[in-house]
Amino acid sequence: MNFFKQSKRSLYFLEGSPDSVPPVDTVGIKIGLEFASDKPKGMLALKGARIITMKGDEVIENGTIVINENKIEAIGGAEVSVPANAKIIDCSGKTIIPGLIDVHAHLNSWRAGPSPQKAMELLCQSGLWSNHHPRSFIQFRNGFFAKRDGKSGLHGWSAHIQYRNNFVWCRGDFKAVINNYDDARSAIARTKAFGAFSVKSYNQPRREQRQQVIAAARDLKIEVVPEGGSTFFHNMSMILDGHTGIEHNIPIADISNDVVQLWRASKTAIHLHLLLLMVQLMANTTGTKKPMCGENNRLLNFTPRSIIDARARHRVMIPDNEYENGFVLVSKSCKKLTDAGVKVNMGSHGQIQGIGAHWELWMLQMGGLTPLQALRCATQNGADYIGMGNQIGSLEKGKLADLVVMEKNPLEDIRNTESITNVMVNGRLYDAETMNEMGNYNIKRTKFYWENGKSSGNFHWHEHTDD
Repeated sequence: MNFFKQSKRSLYFLEGSPDSVPPVDTVGIKIGLEFASDKPKGMLALKGARIITMKGDEVIENGTIVINENKIEAIGGAEVSVPANAKIIDCSGKTIIPGLIDVHAHLNSWRAGPSPQKAMELLCQSGLWSNHHPRSFIQFRNGFFAKRDGKSGLHGWSAHIQYRNNFVWCRGDFKAVINNYDDARSAIARTKAFGAFSVKSYNQPRREQRQQVIAAARDLKIEVVPEGGSTFFHNMSMILDGHTGIEHNIPIADISNDVVQLWRASKTAIHLHLLLLMVQLMANTTGTKKPMCGENNRLLNFTPRSIIDARARHRVMIPDNEYENGFVLVSKSCKKLTDAGVKVNMGSHGQIQGIGAHWELWMLQMGGLTPLQALRCATQNGADYIGMGNQIGSLEKGKLADLVVMEKNPLEDIRNTESITNVMVNGRLYDAETMNEMGNYNIKRTKFYWENGKSSGNFHWHEHTDD
């Protein structure tokens, strides 16, 4: 049937529509679309690097990683035998870490219509392989779930792993009205049917509502990642109720021991978004006002200049020492929680795609974490948080080959995480400056939508096949 004729039968507000519409189908129809995930062919061996595996405190000097298709087949020192059919990549003097995992980042094109084949938010050149979007609207055309599934099946550097969820909010025209267990189960079941593995419980005002969401999610085997409106007691009750993790910081920066011990006993994780703090002075400004943003050539290779200039050229002038009572104080609470055994994750909130994850990582370390502890927040902790710790987050035999090759050692200076020379996603190796594929393949990347001469603005793109 013609789409518009069908719409007039179903949408009562359209001109010419009937006064009443048919009831909603309670069963639905499974589309049944299936396609194979991307998997490269051949073997690669990265030799001579310092390998920070994130398996405990393990650091392998002069190590070797053997990758077979998209998985790590062997990793270690001199004892690792390189197969004769593997292409060897000399990484002498370099450092390799697992791909970074951002557990809370809103992507730039979330309200921007159809998704481009190469989107700027999929900044693999920054070593960011996994992204958890905590507030996806199923009804938007770009379809986060479609983007996730589609990208995983496409060959290309934008095909890194992404995990997304939907949210149940207490207000707005897209709110989820939850007054009992059945309401909560209905909202979460719909979200899960679209492919979500988590749901965001967003400012549900009453505690029993939040508990109903948790009870339904437990029955449906889905995680609940809440945001508490930056109120202390709201966040504390979320911890008591057993949420998977807390989104954003709590408004009291210098947390006391009773809060630390409550958090430790609950097994609830946290990511504080030092780039975008609630109440305290945030770090978002201090990063964008420095030359490292407006003059970062690799960032500018993969992001329209207008987006970077909007943040880097119009700067908020705040004395650096004032940040000591802002994000640095909050970062120190991360140190307290980490020392108590609480899982602290890295979440950049999508303030600036790609490089924002590095800023968040550096600022975690500013609170007193060692570089290794900060790296764990951005790798294995995040993988465990999204339930994928057995596949990503560390460099071990059998895990997916997602990794970052750096010119300098981040254990000596955490800011060396930006000295990226190569990245590997799902077994494919790329040059970080150009994102041309190398290794067992030699494929030049195609253009972004803003490079193709047909774009009418930042949020309208039309793909074409030119080089």
